[in-house]
Parts: sequence; C-alpha cells; structure tokens
Amino acid sequence: MENTMNQTNQLNEMAAERRVKKEDLEKRARAIEQTESRGQKSTVRFLAVTGILSAAAFVLQYIEIAVPFMPSFIKFDFSDLPALLGSFALGPVSGILIELIKNLLHSAVSQSFGVGEISNFILGAVFVAVAGLIYKRKKTRTNALIGAFVGAAAMALISLPSNIFLVYPFYYNFMPKEVVLQMYQAIIPSIKNMTQALLVFNMPFTFVKGVISVLITMLIYKPLSPVLHGRRG
Repeated sequence: MENTMNQTNQLNEMAAERRVKKEDLEKRARAIEQTESRGQKSTVRFLAVTGILSAAAFVLQYIEIAVPFMPSFIKFDFSDLPALLGSFALGPVSGILIELIKNLLHSAVSQSFGVGEISNFILGAVFVAVAGLIYKRKKTRTNALIGAFVGAAAMALISLPSNIFLVYPFYYNFMPKEVVLQMYQAIIPSIKNMTQALLVFNMPFTFVKGVISVLITMLIYKPLSPVLHGRRG
C-alpha cells in the first residue's frame, strides 16, 4: 500500500514537472513570437520613416536660397534636415540611406552627371553619420548638439578636398577656372587662387549650412519624435 502511494506521488510529481516544463516552453515560444513581431514592426517602421524622410529631402533639395556674399552659383537648401532627423530617430544608417536615396533621385533629373550628387552624398553622409553616432552613445539633448556640431565641422572639412578634386574640376569643363575665380574675387579682390577661395567661402558656408540644420532639428525633433518612433500621443 505504501509502495503504491509512493509511486502515485512520484507520478504526480513527474506530471507536475512536465506541466511546468510545458508552460515554460509555451512562455518562451510566446516571448520569441513577440520579439519577432516587434522586430518586424521595427523594420517596417524603419523603412517607412526612412522612405518618407528621403522624399522630403528630395523635395527640399529644390528649394534653393541665394546666399549674400557668395558667388551666385552657390545656393543654400534644407535637404540635410530630414537626414539629420532620421539619424537621431532611427540611427546613423537611416541618415546615410536618406542622403543616398535623395541624391539618387536627384541625379536622375540633374545636369551634373552625378558629380554634384556624389559630393552632396559624401558631405551629407559624413554630417549625419557623425552626429548620429555621437548621439547614439548617450541620447541626451546635449549629446545631440555636440554630435551635430561635430558633424557639421567634419562636413566642412571634407568639403575642401571634395570641391578641389571632384566638384570644381568637373565644372571647369563648362566654365573656365579663371572665370570661377573671378566670381570669388568680385566679392574679395585679395583672393589669389581657388584653394584660398574654397577655404574662405565654401568651408564656412558648409559649416553654417550644417549648423542651421542643427538648430532647426533641435526645434522640431521633440514634437516629431512620437511620429518618428512610431509612438502615439
């Protein structure tokens, strides 16, 4: 009788253990499903937001503003702004993709044979990648400002070799180098060569362009954050 009771108890314990294991496996399976579902939703949101911001950047690239005290062929636009928003909200990869898609779209309708777009992509990608990477390390407003200003400075530095070796040599095929230099000299007669012109005009302009995008981003990022992150309210 005692042996029978012991066997019954053992069977009950084994059954209880199987139930616990089964419940544990079911919980793990549900957790995996929820993780996969969140991952799929996150991927969809990443692609959707990146696509929308790319379209916005492409449109903003056409809204050009003449800049005082600069040669007439240099224009200001806000097309880096959506890429900076994407870099802060979704990470630097999103920002780089926005710069890439924007310039791919623009290359289809521009007359620069892709040269201007390559330069624009390089500078924009450096800007948003540096800003996004610094912000990603510690997501605070201060870090966002530091990252964005460092990114703007990096973009300005990269603009010098980009213009010297890529952009301006292409444009010299349509406008002689001497004529381009004269456009800078009309503003500051003491400019002696194109390298000096790019240092005095283009580098500061590129930095200021980045800073303006930073300031606007700081103003609109918080109100847009719920939309960019897929949150309500």
